[in-house]
Amino acid sequence: MAKKVRVGIVGTGGIARSHIKSLQAVDGVEIVAACDVNETVLKAAAETYGIPKTFTSYRDLVALKEIDAVSVCTPNFFHKEPTVAALKSGKHVIVEKPMSMTVKESEAMVAAAKEANRVLVIGFQFRYSSQAQMIKRAIDEGILGNILYARCQALRRRGIPNWGVFGQKKLQGGGPMIDIGVHIIEVAHYLMGSPQPVAVTGACYTYLGDKPSQVKSQWPNWDYKTYTVEDLAVGLIRFDNGATLSIESSFAAHIEKGIFNFTLMGDKGGACFDPPMIFKDEAGTMFNLSPDFVGDEVAFDEKILDFIAAVRGEKKPTAPGEHGLIVQKILEGVYKSSETGKEVRIK
Repeated sequence: MAKKVRVGIVGTGGIARSHIKSLQAVDGVEIVAACDVNETVLKAAAETYGIPKTFTSYRDLVALKEIDAVSVCTPNFFHKEPTVAALKSGKHVIVEKPMSMTVKESEAMVAAAKEANRVLVIGFQFRYSSQAQMIKRAIDEGILGNILYARCQALRRRGIPNWGVFGQKKLQGGGPMIDIGVHIIEVAHYLMGSPQPVAVTGACYTYLGDKPSQVKSQWPNWDYKTYTVEDLAVGLIRFDNGATLSIESSFAAHIEKGIFNFTLMGDKGGACFDPPMIFKDEAGTMFNLSPDFVGDEVAFDEKILDFIAAVRGEKKPTAPGEHGLIVQKILEGVYKSSETGKEVRIK
């Protein structure tokens, strides 16, 4: 029988529903409490998913002795406080991406996990996807050789969120780079072997989101009056092993269509994420290898399974806090470089 894990949910908005569903599908996991400052949203979640205890303060939730782990599903600006409080209370934590608003906050979260000797996992689900794991197996077998470069793109032609606080920098930390760029960066960086960044050059542009628009799109009528984030962000990251990564991320860009993809280039072969393919030379010929089947696992479910397995001591987490900190350094580097117009060195 699987070791029982009792979980508390901090924040019961949209992304929390996905956490709750995935957690309740895991054998031996019980959600015993939830908290949210919005009592209406909290009550609805508790009734829908049968959560017995509810609080409006995360401090009350993390103080519960019967909780083993906490899932932090709050907006970006409120990731650090409940995460650190839960860790100090002896709970394991999974926190949604991005890890936090700043590198300083992320460092405090990692330090709290180490001091408490508890698991800290970041919600980087794309590294758990079947496509990414196929590429990981190819890398582990030496098919790509030494990975020299990653080209990452998380681009929307017109996809400014018209809900939540995605357009408010003071609450979100940034725009597409920190919201969707983080996902394509995390999975590519993971497959590169998680090298340490040493320098970042970036640029951010706002030209559509802060103005009214009559253009028909899937998410019209966003709040342009409170829009303070970028529409498009680009960056180039250099790592301590000599490899480089480029990133392009947009909520709104004049391109043919949306793209969510990365390409890895190694000295023996290459790979891309969507569609999943391997590029290599065999028998004096250049081959593009397309898999017949990579698996049908749901990446979000897999990240929850991985977290619970780490809590139970069965394995080390695939997306530990240390990886989240590295990605946070990349994100912050892009924004700082854009503000200063100079390359940012990373310690």
